[in-house]
Amino acid sequence: MKYKLLGKSGLRVSELCLGTMTFGEDWGWGASIDESRQIFDAFVQAGGNFIDTANGYTDGSSEKIVGDFISADRERFVVATKYSFPLNMNDKAGNPNGSGNHRKNMMQSLEGSLKRLNTDYIDLFWLHAWDFMTPIEEVMRAFDDLVRSGKVLYIGISDAPAWIVAQANTLAQCYGWTPFVALQVEYSLVQRTPERDLLPMAKAFDLAVTPWSPLGQGVLTGKYNQNQSNSDEQRRLEQIPEKNLAIAQVVSQVASEIGHSPSQVALAWLLAQPGVTIPIIGARKLSQFQDNIACLDVTLAPEHLQRLNEVSQIELGFPHDFLSSDTIHDRLFGGTFDAIQNHRL
Repeated sequence: MKYKLLGKSGLRVSELCLGTMTFGEDWGWGASIDESRQIFDAFVQAGGNFIDTANGYTDGSSEKIVGDFISADRERFVVATKYSFPLNMNDKAGNPNGSGNHRKNMMQSLEGSLKRLNTDYIDLFWLHAWDFMTPIEEVMRAFDDLVRSGKVLYIGISDAPAWIVAQANTLAQCYGWTPFVALQVEYSLVQRTPERDLLPMAKAFDLAVTPWSPLGQGVLTGKYNQNQSNSDEQRRLEQIPEKNLAIAQVVSQVASEIGHSPSQVALAWLLAQPGVTIPIIGARKLSQFQDNIACLDVTLAPEHLQRLNEVSQIELGFPHDFLSSDTIHDRLFGGTFDAIQNHRL
């Protein structure tokens, strides 16, 4: 396992992040404590130190399990958790302040996470999803207070528009508050829309990107390109767009050619993307996790990357396509565009 700097920080994190939404059986489909322990140990033995959870994952059980696993060597691990959603949807029904991005919920959520994780501090505290109600100034000042208190070391934001993140970090720079150092978004070969604005924004602000659902909710494993005998998987197949199945087919073809699994190829593609990209990998079974983490042994050739890029390509749309057109380049640069060495690309 190699390590990367977490965005514009000096924090060293493993090139893969262990996602623990599957830790605990409270939701009826997660991993048992014993299976979770085996997955955790396999990650640590491979050199992993970056662990991602959230207050509401398996109704709080994920944080409790993670807290138990890290207790013997707490300082070794970079532990990330999140706030915004309630611990348990049923318990918070009808409570307008039981969730959201505001300061009250941030403070309440952090205290609960510290107790469940059995730790004095959180390495990386994520805003889980933007609520379009809380003023960004309130969010960033509250985050800064937590960092100054020592209960949080770094902050990140997940599932938010690019303009919100840009506004937040610009305010932080102006007022001397703690900025976001990481961005968590859905990103994979079947979900490349973050390339329109979120990823360029992350590059501009030097944010690490931690993609969730890097296997496209299982589509990129190739299992839905095979005959389905399971009725649940058949119903799922009927909901998958044809383009996504076509992408998964090319992933499987590349995997067959290089002697690796489709999951490993899909994750290797993410690792090959520019910037600091740290996929979040999780599993319900040790065998699945072992297959996923073996993506570190895969190096995709340029021709393989080209095939994967071409089959999954999206239109960037306006204003990106407009601004990159030859006509606009000629007008903006007086016909000298190709002669200018732009070191900012």
